[in-house]
Amino acid sequence: MDSRKMKDGILQGLIYFSTAFTVLVLVVILGFVLYKGLPGINLNFLTRMWDSKTTFVKVVKEESVDNNTKDGYISSLGITIDLDEKNKVYITEIESESPVKEAVNLKNDSYPIKKGDIITKADTTIFENITIEEAATALENGNETMKLKVVRPGGGIIPMLVSTIYIILLSLLISAPIGILAAIYLNEYAKAGRLLNIIRFAIQNLAGIPSIIYGLFGMLVFVQMLQMQYSILAGALTLSIILLPTIISTTEEALKAIPATYRQSSLGLGATKLQTNYKVVLPNALPGILVAIILSIGRIVGESAALLLTAGTVAQIPTAFTGNEAAAATLTTKLYWLIKESGDLSGASSIAIVLLVLIIVLNIISKTITKHFLAKQGNK
Repeated sequence: MDSRKMKDGILQGLIYFSTAFTVLVLVVILGFVLYKGLPGINLNFLTRMWDSKTTFVKVVKEESVDNNTKDGYISSLGITIDLDEKNKVYITEIESESPVKEAVNLKNDSYPIKKGDIITKADTTIFENITIEEAATALENGNETMKLKVVRPGGGIIPMLVSTIYIILLSLLISAPIGILAAIYLNEYAKAGRLLNIIRFAIQNLAGIPSIIYGLFGMLVFVQMLQMQYSILAGALTLSIILLPTIISTTEEALKAIPATYRQSSLGLGATKLQTNYKVVLPNALPGILVAIILSIGRIVGESAALLLTAGTVAQIPTAFTGNEAAAATLTTKLYWLIKESGDLSGASSIAIVLLVLIIVLNIISKTITKHFLAKQGNK
């Protein structure tokens, strides 16, 4: 009896230890990421582009009503300037009717100057080792149509954040319908036999293939053979193939959990097989299907190897599905690039925090949508 109690005590202790160790590891990882990354998260980090952008613009000045430039205020431009920590002249305030909002670039395309932009040149005056008074005087006394060299600071993650959301939506749009319909076939229509066993064996093996191999396949087929180049479409198609085993398997398990009596009752009332699947089986399997979607979102957000070979590493907001304008870096690929190329652990940790928040927000949205459908189904 004492021996049995001892064994039970040891087993219970191992269970508690394993649980505590798991929680401890999670806390340490999250704590490290938060400690390194939180100081780098600010409004500029979340809203700016990644690369700085230098542009020459033309501004038509207004008639000056106040020539006092001691405080960095330029009346004819409706702006206030100051020096940053690197002694660069930047714009701190812009009036609502400021002419800089009507600025155009050298192609005469609209390029409104924004708060935070750095001015490095005004007409022929170069703003280097210059005081605020000197810079304000040069801006106030410049030509009526002034030519400015403006630098829009980078260091923000907005391109990668937008690209990540694009990749998530596009990948799910492709893979979710195919995966769900395939699961319906396997569970509701396919007959037991060798063919079904071969299909399930193939799905299991697809789930175990390393993502770098999918990336090589995507690069050869989508990027090169189909000439999509590095693009979000090539990346999304590659990720869709990666997601299919997860979506199919999880959805099939959800369908198996639906009692056979539901199907029999529906068929007994005169519904067809298709109507039964669409109006009875699928709505009741929705929570399980949501699990497949959530798992897929986590896989998409965390994927880097396949996207490095198909979507590229360009930090820009894609404006097309294929071609040079469609190449894009996601948050994960940029995190990998920061660690590999520059060893910027703090910047990578800041991106990791944004990734965690993004996953949490997407999960909350998914669960909210599911609750809405379940409540609507319950009302019926």
